[in-house]
Amino acid sequence: MSARDTDWDGVRLHVVTGKGGTGKTTVAAALALALAAGGRKVLLVEVEGRQGIAQVFDIPPLPYEERKIAVAPGGGDVYALAIDPEEAMLEYVEMFYGMRRAGKALSKIGLVDFATTIAPGLRDVLVTGKTSEAVRRRDRAGRRVYDAVVMDAPPTGRITRFLNVTTEVAGLARIGPVKNHADLVRGVVASPETAVHFVTLLEEMPVQETLDGIESLHEAELPVGGVFVNMVRPELLPEAALDAAADGGVDPGELALGLKAAGLAEGAAGASEIAEALAAEVTEHARRTALERRERESLALARTPQYELPLLPEGADLAGLYELAEALCSQGAA
Repeated sequence: MSARDTDWDGVRLHVVTGKGGTGKTTVAAALALALAAGGRKVLLVEVEGRQGIAQVFDIPPLPYEERKIAVAPGGGDVYALAIDPEEAMLEYVEMFYGMRRAGKALSKIGLVDFATTIAPGLRDVLVTGKTSEAVRRRDRAGRRVYDAVVMDAPPTGRITRFLNVTTEVAGLARIGPVKNHADLVRGVVASPETAVHFVTLLEEMPVQETLDGIESLHEAELPVGGVFVNMVRPELLPEAALDAAADGGVDPGELALGLKAAGLAEGAAGASEIAEALAAEVTEHARRTALERRERESLALARTPQYELPLLPEGADLAGLYELAEALCSQGAA
């Protein structure tokens, strides 16, 4: 199908990273649904072995094979793949050396785990290589099998090293199949067809990690995508009221009188107790809102598109994923 008018026209590999606890996997899943909307076919890839995709979509653990897991709005399909580094290595041995049977023998005696333990860069090349193959894959008619691929990638602190495969394997092999494979992966990951997106919360540590991660990608000449601000709470009061409350301008006495006049509390003691609790909540909300505004200003320094996803009161269940996907589409992220 033809590309839609989005902020990421031409991007076919969407790498999603973020600090732990920011909802990275949930956002990756919602992005896959959004990209598939309208009849497209999207592959959602997991590389950390946590079975996070299965948990988010409430399905059994995924095997090492691509399988359909969801239907997107408008009839698109989302497929998923949980990449197993050992299986990826067996594929690699067969692809480049024609030795899958020997590879299985090596696996049985533990050499596969040994190799990827002493050379973690090789493990990263294997899992990114599998993803890159899905991006490049075509059917017999020469059409791309997937309109887009979304990778639920490692956390922000490890993302540059994970993607910078050419550097990571430089000490392992300067020539031969490993080097050629790494160069092929780099050709996809560093191309304009790839975007590395960051998931954050409006909190100091996730925002700082996001800014550091973006700078690190720029230094490695890897393509920076957008910033997805997750779990955004609505501002419940007018700006003037929030500013006053943040400065301690909430008078419990006035609140008590208002509650009593509105018939929402009985007696002075009851009104006073409710007013004290309400004043504390309003002050907390105002101060949190002020903090979130400051973090938004910090994120603006990244000079990259930003998208806001609402805090889901019922949690990130399947219905919530579709709500997030709709929010991404409405903001031009997909």
